[in-house]
Amino acid sequence: MEYICVTKDNLEKEHICCAISNNNDVQVASKKTWLSERFDDGLCFLKSVERGKCFIEYIPAENAWNPLNAKGFMYIDCLWVSGSFKGHGYSSDLLNECIRDSKSKGKKGLCILSSAKKKPFLADPKYLRHKGFEVCDEADNGIQLWCLLFDENASKPRLLDCARHPHVDEAGYVLYYTSQCPFNAKYVPVLASIAREKGVPFKAIHLQSKVEAQHAPSPITTYALFHDGEYLTNEQMNDKRFLKLIGR
Repeated sequence: MEYICVTKDNLEKEHICCAISNNNDVQVASKKTWLSERFDDGLCFLKSVERGKCFIEYIPAENAWNPLNAKGFMYIDCLWVSGSFKGHGYSSDLLNECIRDSKSKGKKGLCILSSAKKKPFLADPKYLRHKGFEVCDEADNGIQLWCLLFDENASKPRLLDCARHPHVDEAGYVLYYTSQCPFNAKYVPVLASIAREKGVPFKAIHLQSKVEAQHAPSPITTYALFHDGEYLTNEQMNDKRFLKLIGR
């Protein structure tokens, strides 16, 4: 498999989204804008030559849009291999390049979010364990911070207190999200429209800076949905899923 490193210079011409074929889609535009603003923070986006089917996105943990203390580590935003591309070792190719690059930059290790059991849009814990990662912290909602140490004497990454006990002090549905996930550009407005139509309390909080994201009430900031204060899910919802949820 041949891989391409996406940069400011080639961002506009490269296909980056796993499930969106139209490069002019609002979702793609949103994601590319988010990426372009992160490159100066050290973000790396490595993808296969195929159209968005295999990629890894990682950034120095100090600049990650997540509430964690992982100074000197590299944080993996996303490691994605989809469809028929699974089972060919491409995820290992991408992870190995991330490890090589991170070591060359003097990092202490890698960290990534997962859970005890596989959840949508999170790394598979079985895969992480197979690759030598270990759980180094866990929030009340079961979201875990995993790490792969390059230096055995390094202090392990930790979640910040604001994310350790996910909760919000507002009634109704409250969604925290960023533009890191392209689907949000399309579906968050859809959910807001449905909520208005159905008379369901709904508030969407768009985290638009690293500082805001690092103080979020959840380890996951790409998508964190709460209901009456309690954390519900990190799984992005379309209209059908949301209608099913509010109809329960």
